[in-house]
Amino acid sequence: MDGTHLFELVIAMFLAIIALHYAAQRFGLPPSVALLAGGALLAFLPGLPAITVDPALVLVIFLPPLLLDGAWSIAVARLRRHVIGIASLAVGAVFFTCAVVAVVTHFLFPSLPWAACAALGAIVSPPDAVSARAVLERVTLPRRLQILLEGESLLNDASGLVLFRFAVSAAATGVFSTVEAVGDFLALACGGALVGVAVGTVWVRFVRRLGDEYLIIAATTLLAWISYLLGEFLHVSGVIATVTTGLIATWHQHTVLSAATRMRGSSFWTVMIFLMEAAVFILIGLSLRDVVERGGGFGAVVATMGLPILAILATLVAARFAWVFASDVVLRLCNNMGLRRSSPLGIGGATVLSWAGVRGVVTLALALSLPEDFPSRDFILVTAFAVIVGTVLVQGTTLGRVIAWARLVEPESERARLTTSQAEAAMAQMQLLTVQSLAYDAEGHLIHPQLLDRYQRRATAIVDYAERTEHYIPVLHAHFEVVLEAVATGRRELIRLHRAGEIDDETLRELERDLDLEELSAISAKS
Repeated sequence: MDGTHLFELVIAMFLAIIALHYAAQRFGLPPSVALLAGGALLAFLPGLPAITVDPALVLVIFLPPLLLDGAWSIAVARLRRHVIGIASLAVGAVFFTCAVVAVVTHFLFPSLPWAACAALGAIVSPPDAVSARAVLERVTLPRRLQILLEGESLLNDASGLVLFRFAVSAAATGVFSTVEAVGDFLALACGGALVGVAVGTVWVRFVRRLGDEYLIIAATTLLAWISYLLGEFLHVSGVIATVTTGLIATWHQHTVLSAATRMRGSSFWTVMIFLMEAAVFILIGLSLRDVVERGGGFGAVVATMGLPILAILATLVAARFAWVFASDVVLRLCNNMGLRRSSPLGIGGATVLSWAGVRGVVTLALALSLPEDFPSRDFILVTAFAVIVGTVLVQGTTLGRVIAWARLVEPESERARLTTSQAEAAMAQMQLLTVQSLAYDAEGHLIHPQLLDRYQRRATAIVDYAERTEHYIPVLHAHFEVVLEAVATGRRELIRLHRAGEIDDETLRELERDLDLEELSAISAKS
């Protein structure tokens, strides 16, 4: 396939992404399901060339920015508070699931080497960051469950990758050492964290000096690949390096980035991540053709592999349930003993956390990267794809119902001490103090009376609103509806003046930007 045809296929894929997202919205489906099914249908279109996915290239292109985006948007304070629970899921649950899947696979296929069974367990054990994001965007969870799932999806790929490498190495050499595997995992994780700290620190100092908004946005976009590739080059965990870099960047971005840079960068980054997440699911669907052909066709796959694959999928789900509920029992016992670091999730919370383990691109990429002569490679590949499809289609589409059944309540300990209105009131009070100190000249004469009056009235109104929020909500909604109508009228008049040739393009853009900011402010205040 020449470069022109490849580019045409990429454009066609992006058009398919838009169409499938629109269809998902119209029919109330999770976008990930529509994209996965659409990609699978496209794979079998007559005349379409077979799409061969390079797993190493897929990981390098898609994983770093998606990991950085997850780290950028995560709540760092809650991440620190729940680091033990996240580590339990990202490391403990992955290792446990890998071991259980390996045992069940060896039971089903006694002739299959243990290393191959462990490789399959490592491939399917880590829930995927991309798939988790696609599912979590459509549901509302208590903050604790949200941070546990987000933190797990950011860090568990490192566990799965390390287990996978050792399993493949053991299959090739016939030697496996648990002590060596644990030691290497700790070395890879710590090394990756050090690389992430170094890259994140350099970024913070670098963007302070750049000054230009577009250079800062470009440098931040490259940050994901720089940290990931540097980590892999130094033979440590590129995943941990990228996540650590993202956590440092998100902590400092409020002080090193200007408001304009954040607004423009956020718009660009949001669109890029949207296209990359969607492209991942399309590529997974497109790979179905190669997976089915390697298995001998749909009929052969179902006849020879259907029952074992279902057994492994059920084992995968059961292992996660077992780990989560066992961890919750341990928490309850610790609380009974007076160790109250964390409260138990309860049956509902543990069920939701267990059911949210959706697999995705990392699982497929690891399966595709197996050596051609690896034992039972075709079965492992088909199983990996079936696990992705099964978890996305079943767990992804039903998670909302499971959450509704669980009737989860936000614990008081997870709620912020101040509401948004109270925080806004505190901010307004400090702004008023600043204006009061600067509103008078050296002789004590008031030189900014209108500004002082404006901030006094604003602070008084915000404090009153924070104390009587429920009373003001209907009035404010009506108020900002009028503001939005006024903005729309102003926009129509501005466009009329431009179309009539009475103002130039520069004036149009400048005044339109002011209207855009006013509209965004009104929409934010109304919601």
